[in-house]
Amino acid sequence: MKNQFTKILSIILPLLLGFFLIIYTYNKFTPQQLAELKSHFKNADYTYIFISLGIALTGYVSRAYRWRYTLGHMGYHSPFATNFFAVCIAYFMNMTIPRSGEVSRALLLKKYSNVPFDKALGTIISERIVDLILLVLVLAGTIILQFSVLKDYLIKNIPFEKLVFYSAVAVIFFIASILFFMYSKIRWVQKLKIKVSGLTEGALSVFKMRNKWPFLLHSIYIWVSYVLMFYVTIYALPQTSDISFGVISTAFVIGSLAITFTNSGFGIYPYAIASVLALYGISATVGTAFGWIVWASQIGLIILLGSLSFLLLPLLHKNK
Repeated sequence: MKNQFTKILSIILPLLLGFFLIIYTYNKFTPQQLAELKSHFKNADYTYIFISLGIALTGYVSRAYRWRYTLGHMGYHSPFATNFFAVCIAYFMNMTIPRSGEVSRALLLKKYSNVPFDKALGTIISERIVDLILLVLVLAGTIILQFSVLKDYLIKNIPFEKLVFYSAVAVIFFIASILFFMYSKIRWVQKLKIKVSGLTEGALSVFKMRNKWPFLLHSIYIWVSYVLMFYVTIYALPQTSDISFGVISTAFVIGSLAITFTNSGFGIYPYAIASVLALYGISATVGTAFGWIVWASQIGLIILLGSLSFLLLPLLHKNK
């Protein structure tokens, strides 16, 4: 009962937050700003959006192809088409319940390719760990590239004394958390250590694969495709077409985090993108329109591919 309640909250709370941010954002706009917002949607050059979706599709293909390496390392094989449809369905499922897509991928491979559920899930977890490492690297690179802007923003909006205090508290909390995790004998901490150890072993097993370099190259390309498809969309609006790569990387990272920690980033993604672009002098109406165009196009692609995959996967395996 408790787990079911937690699952329901994980779905409802992000949606409620999304609705709140939508209402909050649009209530701030004047009638003139709302008219500007509509004109941005109407006059956007959607050719670049379709190019972005084409790039996104290559990322899906690369992710499906990459999966064969981890499966092969464990002695299993699954046809590329099955992997691709499973990946598309996973993206679709993650729009409803966060992280449910990983479970659905493993279940689909068990049903259609006779790969044991735990083995398939293990390969997916190892992929996710590598993806998380790459996300952290992108985040670190963005902070380095935009350090001066972020520093100026913090200094401008948070008094120096408070900034020092918050930084000191964060460092102390970080060190205390590590020490607590390392030396605590509490039962749930011990269980967490076992899980972390298993995840670490899964991540390191990637480097022991025979085809580790193709796997890593696909992993890098998947993140390059993410950045590239976001980059192309800036040309859809004249007001965003000349922003620098540093701005793009910052908006990309914040948008990625918004989607990662919610079910699809509904309402949250456009708000986060508009907030980031506002730091660089982009108006709220432009930032909001841009955020919604990017989000809606990507979600539309996920719904399309996911729906088609639900229909085509059983047809591909009629004997099952």
